[in-house]
Amino acid sequence: MKKVSVLLTAILILSVLMTGCGGNEQGAESTLPEEIRIGVFEPLTGADAAAGEREKNGIDLAHELYPSVTINGAEIPVVVQYADNKSDNTESAVAAKNLADDFGAHIVLGSFGSLNSIAAGPVFSEAEVPAIGTSCTNPLVTIGNDYYFRVCHIDPYQGKVMASYAFNDGNFSNIAIIQEASDYYSSTLADSFSETMAGLTGDEDCITSVSSYNAGDNDFNAQLTAIRNSDADAIFASGNFRESALIMKQARELGITLPFLGSAGWEEPKMLKIAGKAAEGAAYFASYDSSAVLTSRTNEFLDAYSEKFGKDIKPDGVTALAFDAYLLAIDTIEKAASVNGPTLRDTLAKTKNFEGATGYITIDENGDAVKPAIIKTIQNGRPVYKSSIEPL
Repeated sequence: MKKVSVLLTAILILSVLMTGCGGNEQGAESTLPEEIRIGVFEPLTGADAAAGEREKNGIDLAHELYPSVTINGAEIPVVVQYADNKSDNTESAVAAKNLADDFGAHIVLGSFGSLNSIAAGPVFSEAEVPAIGTSCTNPLVTIGNDYYFRVCHIDPYQGKVMASYAFNDGNFSNIAIIQEASDYYSSTLADSFSETMAGLTGDEDCITSVSSYNAGDNDFNAQLTAIRNSDADAIFASGNFRESALIMKQARELGITLPFLGSAGWEEPKMLKIAGKAAEGAAYFASYDSSAVLTSRTNEFLDAYSEKFGKDIKPDGVTALAFDAYLLAIDTIEKAASVNGPTLRDTLAKTKNFEGATGYITIDENGDAVKPAIIKTIQNGRPVYKSSIEPL
């Protein structure tokens, strides 16, 4: 009897020791917080404040619909904390540090503006806080950073999709490109477009010309005259909305009737105000359109948005992307059943066919989103959904 008692005591002691050894990480995994803290860093002031506010609308809407997560049967409220990066790189790092260190965010969303996200990236990586980019499209956001992911397409993919559309839907084989000389976004799209077109046509000379301009330019007569005298049957303008709108307007004034192709940089109401009728028939890349019901979440988003903001106001792409970023965050936390940073990172990296308002999202090896793209055209002075393109 005494031997049995000694044996049981030994087993009990051994079990306690085994629980203590290497059990800190497991304990951290199994201990759930009283609240889930999601940090958001967005440009709520500064040059990009309007876009930051639209992304905030998407996140707030998603939070209202899903204010809690369920882990192991326990419902835990989600607290969202905003930090203003002020449309500035230095302030972005400060905002990121405030969310990671002071707020203690378990996961972070944002930001509009790739440079803001790139500046904040090292902070999240060092703190081991996963971040989900909303509309930051520069490849450098996720390259070399295992803690940064995104729900939007990257810049080179936009060029690839527009080349595919030009060749397969537009039946264009000779394209003139006009780009902003010093802008990474514009030149990246132009390069990707050129490479894809050459592969599709089998013709290295399918790009008839590449013209450049500087940000803030107002006169594009020289570039357009060269295009008018070329064999181009379409023009790909890879820059942002202002210069692209002026280019379209001046092209029509010069009698150039070639179709225009563009990028997500055109997804801005001011573009049509500047270009006017000159934009009619132009086609461009987009991440979202309210007419493209790609999943059941699309309708959920639209219904909730209409109820909150009115049926006459249509949400734009960055609002839908921000909505998806929040949904992916809470889905990841529920799947991980943890708020441990590395665990959340690993769970995010395994995301496959996540149902969002902008389509089913899979995260690739770089942390980037693989999902459908949208093509819009300008008809009767407004953007209209034309087609969706499955991942290429």
